[in-house]
Amino acid sequence: MRTGIFKFPAKAKTRTATATGISLAAFNPNSPSLSYDSFLRSSIFPEKIQTAFHGVIRSSRAIYTIAYTVVDYKYSLHGLPVDSHEYLQKLSEVHSRSAKRIRNLCEANKGFYVKAGQFVAALPQVPKEYSSTLSSLQDQVQYPGLENQMKLDTSIMSFLSKCTEWFFPEYRFEWLVSEFVEAISFELDFIQEARNSERTAKNFKSNDMVRVPHIFWELTTRQVLTMEFCRGRKVDAVEFLKEMGINPIKVAKALVEVYAEMIFIHGFVHGDPHPGNILVSPEGRYGFSLVLLDHGIYKQLDEGFRLDYCELWKALILLDSKKIQQLGECFGVGKYARYFPLIFTGRTIDSKSPLGRGMSSDEKRNLKQELGSLQMEDISSFMESLPPEFLVILRTDGLLRSILRKLGASQRVRLLAYAKYALYGLSPRSNPQSDFPIKAVLSRLKTNISYLHLRLVLEVLELLSWMGKIRRLLYTLTERFVGGIRSILTLSLSN
Repeated sequence: MRTGIFKFPAKAKTRTATATGISLAAFNPNSPSLSYDSFLRSSIFPEKIQTAFHGVIRSSRAIYTIAYTVVDYKYSLHGLPVDSHEYLQKLSEVHSRSAKRIRNLCEANKGFYVKAGQFVAALPQVPKEYSSTLSSLQDQVQYPGLENQMKLDTSIMSFLSKCTEWFFPEYRFEWLVSEFVEAISFELDFIQEARNSERTAKNFKSNDMVRVPHIFWELTTRQVLTMEFCRGRKVDAVEFLKEMGINPIKVAKALVEVYAEMIFIHGFVHGDPHPGNILVSPEGRYGFSLVLLDHGIYKQLDEGFRLDYCELWKALILLDSKKIQQLGECFGVGKYARYFPLIFTGRTIDSKSPLGRGMSSDEKRNLKQELGSLQMEDISSFMESLPPEFLVILRTDGLLRSILRKLGASQRVRLLAYAKYALYGLSPRSNPQSDFPIKAVLSRLKTNISYLHLRLVLEVLELLSWMGKIRRLLYTLTERFVGGIRSILTLSLSN
């Protein structure tokens, strides 16, 4: 069971330990860091000296790890043709080794580095070797000393990003560092987190499926957050759900609709929906409820961006390539807009496959050839050109997809929920104080009719696709049957 009672201050002092000596091996993140940490925390040094020396050690670990990783990539892949099988195999091996090094670095340095690892693990753009390896960091929250170390750690990360870019000009990660620093800055302020929590509770006050822990303001400060006790288990605890008689698919559907409402209607998005921040409680009107925790990282979407994003999803569902390219110009990504369908729906912009059914063999083959022509420079340019709101949405969407897979839900559940709420997000917002009740009802009815029309279009397209498959199957069977009859007749005549 999980509770949501206290969050403890980021400035709390760390535990003391007995000094056991010093070794240069501690600079290696794969080596135990106990000797240095124990030595630094011993009482023989003033606190300022401890802090400064500890910062040097942590920075050295980071520099060592990134330098080692850069060298590993540069020399392991040297001389291999980019489009060769050997290159791809070696690249996967280097990804795996590097991800383990970075995870070890995060676990050794703790605090800010753990948060950075969590942030990277949730990005859908990173190689799967990184996301799977770094996902083990998701259960850890604030660490003691996090705020004190933040300034030095962010400077080191920025420096390492620039060094990486110097060695590999096409690998540019400054956008990622900037976005992460902004996110972690918000998460360190518990007063702001409490305000975010209350705003979310207000946004979902009419939704019986959502529960946000009550804030006890008299016991809350910038460094201590006190909230209502909540019972529940992680949202991806499938065995627990089955034991309690809760359908995991219904949980998946409820979860994706909550976040779709945040994105497309409220424009106020919880940017860290990993399983540890969402609980399923076996209480509620529908047999369960979702408890939303950890409201530190939120993004307020610009109203123009929110509306354009709603339009994008409408175009993605209908695969309106002209509209997608047009919206790509609004988002500042230009020619890279053709990859929006691939990123969000798993289809190419020219796909004929039904929604949520993946790509045909021909589409996969053509896509592989197209992607083979892309360079890391293209990926860096694409990520740098995206509005900052897009980065939060990509991260949130990536985490949601991972949870839905664990719950056994198909991609279609997510796509249809996004389609429905994108249409709701485009409908005029009603004002309960000034609008007539009949106007609000008519507006809602119009949106529902638009959604039903969209669903009808999708079902017809899928039916046509299946009819095409059936037609091809019947043609093949007929050809085989006719061929068999011909063979029999030929054999009979020859006898």
